[in-house]
Amino acid sequence: MSVGDVFDVESCPGVSYVDTGMYDTAEYGSVYVIDADRPAIVDTGIGTNHERILDALDEQGIERSDLEAILVTHVHLDHAGGAGYLADVCPNADVYVHEVGARHLVNPGRLVEGTKEAVGDQWQYYVEPEPVPEDRIVELTDGDTVDLGSRELTAHHAPGHAPHQVVFEDHSCDAVFTADAAGIWIPEQDRVRETSPPPNFDLEQCIDDAELLRRLDPDTLLYAHFGPGPDDTDAVLKQYEQVLRDWVDAVETEVVERGSEEAAIDHFSATTQVQYVWGEHKAEAETAMNVRGVLHYLKNRSA
Repeated sequence: MSVGDVFDVESCPGVSYVDTGMYDTAEYGSVYVIDADRPAIVDTGIGTNHERILDALDEQGIERSDLEAILVTHVHLDHAGGAGYLADVCPNADVYVHEVGARHLVNPGRLVEGTKEAVGDQWQYYVEPEPVPEDRIVELTDGDTVDLGSRELTAHHAPGHAPHQVVFEDHSCDAVFTADAAGIWIPEQDRVRETSPPPNFDLEQCIDDAELLRRLDPDTLLYAHFGPGPDDTDAVLKQYEQVLRDWVDAVETEVVERGSEEAAIDHFSATTQVQYVWGEHKAEAETAMNVRGVLHYLKNRSA
């Protein structure tokens, strides 16, 4: 498996995904292509190397002028950063996004500022997002249906990771495009990992979102990070709930034991187990960001 490769999702005919090489890292960022009467993509990557998504459309025989829907699970730039670029070269595609996040795609300035603050030196991997024309935006609320002709997707609001996050339920193959509501699936390690970036991470709501996914009871979880998950979807969602609880407890404990937030951040960054998968820089930076998200949550909880 290499960056730029396109794979079919065996359990979902008509759905494929491309490894976008996000953060110069293989098996971290995936964008899904849906070959339907109204072709669509789910998420857009960080904008960098968005040509790989266009190549994936080409590989599936979908002309750029035939793409009709760009489905953005939430407006964090690792999911929405390519929306403006793709809308520009796919002139007939509307951009679907939760109503809370729509204005940030039209005017991404504040989103860029917040992203730079959250990701730190990971910003080197990004490009400045292009605005999406306002008349190309379709705002979604909880329960809205996206009609792709030969298949329908239902948007479910899942605000624990971010208030503008939705997951998309594909009824045709009993799958859910999970956004970040089910954590990060690491195929090489066969496990799910926390994602808890500042400033919107909320433990209780994230657990509620995982329980929402369990109620939907999909056969397949389609992770933005990364690829189709394991067959036992209920088990991995239960596992993720426990991963979140353990993660928040661990951060809280380390701050007390080490005497400072920065010491706790340094500890977790130095001991992360994903440097062997993502490389040292990405693994440490992602871990530090997730610790800061938990610290922000803990301060808000005690306020």
